[in-house]
This record gives sequence, structure tokens and C-alpha cells, in this order.
Amino acid sequence: MSVREEFDEWAASGRDRGMEDRHWHTAKHALARMPVESGDTVLDLGCGSGYAGRALRETANAGRIYGLDGSPEMAHNAATYTDDPGVTYVVGDFGSLPFAPDAIDHVWSMEAFYYAADPHRTLEEITRVLRPGGTFYCAVNYYEENVHSHPWQDTISIEMTRWDRDQYREAFREAGLAVAEQDQIPDREVGIPPESEFPTDDWETREAMVERYRELGTLLTVGVVL
Repeated sequence: MSVREEFDEWAASGRDRGMEDRHWHTAKHALARMPVESGDTVLDLGCGSGYAGRALRETANAGRIYGLDGSPEMAHNAATYTDDPGVTYVVGDFGSLPFAPDAIDHVWSMEAFYYAADPHRTLEEITRVLRPGGTFYCAVNYYEENVHSHPWQDTISIEMTRWDRDQYREAFREAGLAVAEQDQIPDREVGIPPESEFPTDDWETREAMVERYRELGTLLTVGVVL
């Protein structure tokens, strides 16, 4: 199954809204770090329901938001969730972004980058469309150090890229992005039951659940075009 087919099904079943609910716990902290100024143009890469771009319009007064997704149904759904003329949703491929060089001030991607068919090519495209000084904020929960995420590949037909922290840094640099920061944002909002309630349907031990949400969390890598 292709990325388009997989996520068209997700959108049709309403899972786009569910993605927003799960990701917002850490996404809001990463979004708050972005140096978006009034009037800036932002690309939300793999936008899903489009929640991140809309948040940047509301909190940072971004001038123009482009939400790009490989799924027509995802892009269609996202467009129905807002009537803001400053937000546009497009269907596109991560390996061939439909923007001119130096057209974008900032790129955001949450839980989408690892679906790129060629992640190195995607990074080159991001570097191409970003203006000098532009940033790429890449947030992922599926990464090598997060062992609890590894089984996710078994639940989806798309081949996913599972890099570790160093591989992200190296790939960013190879594409021309200086790594400005990299850290893990813990999820403080998911409730963790007391030890007496384990094992649960999803977790054998409380220690594993604490590690997943409070220690590993979301890996954020920030690149800058110099």
C-alpha cells in the first residue's frame, strides 16, 4: 500500500483527529520554540489534520501557512477544519516540494518525516525551499533510542525510516542544515497508573511506561540554513 492509500484510509476513518490528540502533548512545546515572526511563511510537512499550522497562525501570527500532505483525503479534511485565508493545504510529495527556492521561512514536521520514501532527498528539498536563516523543526516519536516505538512498523504497510539521534544530525548536515539543537521532549500529560495496576493491556511494567513518556518522549532535531 502506498503512503497516499494508507493515509487516505486514515482520513476517511477520522484518524487524522486522533493523531492531533496524541501528538499535541509534545508538539505544543516544540512549536513554542520555533522562531516564527509575524508575516513568516511556514510549511507544515505531512500536515495531517493541519493543527500545527493553525496553531502557529494563532500564537505567532505567521503570515502564510502551507500544509502539505501526500494524502488527498488528509489535505481535504484539513481544509474543512478552518476558514482562515492565510492557511492553504496542498497535496504533494516529500521528495519534490512544490515551492520555489528560498520561498519558506520555516518548516515543521511532526510524526511524518520517517514516512519519506527517500529521507535524504527530502532533507535536500527542505534545504532548497528554505531561505537563509530558515529553520526545520523535525519531531518524531519513532526513532532508534525509543525501543517502545519499534513495533510500530509491524502495524503499517509503509516502510518507515528509523534513525538514531546521530543519524538525524549527520543527515541534516549532509543536506546543508546546521544542527542548532537536538533533544527529547517528555510527555508529561499521559497519565501513568500506579504500580499496582500493572501489567495493563499495553504495558508490562510501570517502569517501561515511565521511560517511554517521561524520559524518551519526542525526539526534536532543529536544522538551520546558513
